Amino acid sequence: MKKATIIIGIILIALILLAGSFSGGVVIGRYLLPAHTQAVSQQVENTQQTKETDELSTQEQTGELPKEHPTNSPKIELGGSNNTKDLFSPFWEVWDIVHDQYVDQPIDDVKMMRGAIRGMLESLGDQHTSYMDPDQYLQANIPLEGEYEGIGAWVDPNAEYLTIVSPMPGSPAEKAGLQPGDEIIAVDGDDVTGIDGNLVIRRVLGPAGSKVILTIRREGVNKPFDVEITRENISIPSVEYHMLDNNIGYIQLLTFGSDTKQELHDAIKDLMKNHPAGLVFDLRNNGGGYLTTAVDVASEFIDKGVILYEQYGDGHKDQYDAKRGGLAKDIPLVVLINEGTASASEIVAGAIQDHERAPLIGVKSYGKGSVQNWIPLSNDQGAVRVTIARWLTPNGRTINQIGLEPDYYIAVFTPKMIEQGITPEEEGLQEGQYVILTQEDIDQKRDPQLEKAIDVLLGEK
Repeated sequence: MKKATIIIGIILIALILLAGSFSGGVVIGRYLLPAHTQAVSQQVENTQQTKETDELSTQEQTGELPKEHPTNSPKIELGGSNNTKDLFSPFWEVWDIVHDQYVDQPIDDVKMMRGAIRGMLESLGDQHTSYMDPDQYLQANIPLEGEYEGIGAWVDPNAEYLTIVSPMPGSPAEKAGLQPGDEIIAVDGDDVTGIDGNLVIRRVLGPAGSKVILTIRREGVNKPFDVEITRENISIPSVEYHMLDNNIGYIQLLTFGSDTKQELHDAIKDLMKNHPAGLVFDLRNNGGGYLTTAVDVASEFIDKGVILYEQYGDGHKDQYDAKRGGLAKDIPLVVLINEGTASASEIVAGAIQDHERAPLIGVKSYGKGSVQNWIPLSNDQGAVRVTIARWLTPNGRTINQIGLEPDYYIAVFTPKMIEQGITPEEEGLQEGQYVILTQEDIDQKRDPQLEKAIDVLLGEK
């Protein structure tokens, strides 16, 4: 029996991810199924996974049984219904016409079938209800599960050539010397220029221990050169943390994956050994992940009460409350958000804001407030994601297509943005709501939003 994964978040499939999240690209690698290979869990959509399962395996991964989601929409009964046959007869007429009369034969039936599914979902006018082909579905799963086989690099498959966005720290790609901006023009000696980036990714895939030779074109280097890389099992951390000056702890959450709950808990526990004066919780460019993980994350900082509501089309609501055991419920806290903060990140930020637990600093968040089911299709033909509900903050706010407003608005402008006419004045910002970086600031990786967060924690508002 097919089961569905409940998701909320930005879909970041075989497209470039939001800037900064996972260094901004898709993974080159093969998804490794966990031990419970057919498990299902709830997700908040950058955001991501469904397999056939039974209720037991669902319970093992999410801690709860799958729910039936009510709907008032009428369904067409498939089978011998004359209405169904009449409804779909034009579709099959077109199918036959194309096979009989289209100039370029033979017809790719699989491509036609996938196009029909896409068109059906696009007709609903909901950007978050859509079809993922097998490659897109594979890539969508990787960041949340946190483990795969490959070279360990985030890439942009939509650039002119498959382009390295960032090698992962300690990965085979980094060890081999790959750099951001490197363009892959050949794989194992085969020219891949002019080939769709997602197809090139498939050529780079392979089991751990095997080798692949990439031909790289790099800016500033006269000639392309070859790099031999041995693929490995790659673990993707979802949490990065360290101590800042002034005895302040810093935690960056990259996604809401299957291991995030424990990784975050361990990070807070480790930071608390330093008796920090406060914590900066960075949710910038985090596009989302598992719904239940969002509740777990928020529960590290919120003592009790509602984290979010799910509201369905018939008005029915599900309520998610804070859990016990959080380690950072009393320490001074600030939360960083930006336009890339979406879905699960907005659930956490919205709950923290509504409970007046901490101020939000940065710019308005993305505004992804809907919930999707991810449902795998038969014959390994990918999956569909269908919006089934919208979520609300503890105070009943909807943020869908609205976003969260920060308590301290700090926009960052670069020289290139100014050259393009993107200015504070055009954005209607007042003095104190923005910082214009110099090239030296950029080279030194200055972060005005983080600077403001530290000032707030130190009482220098």
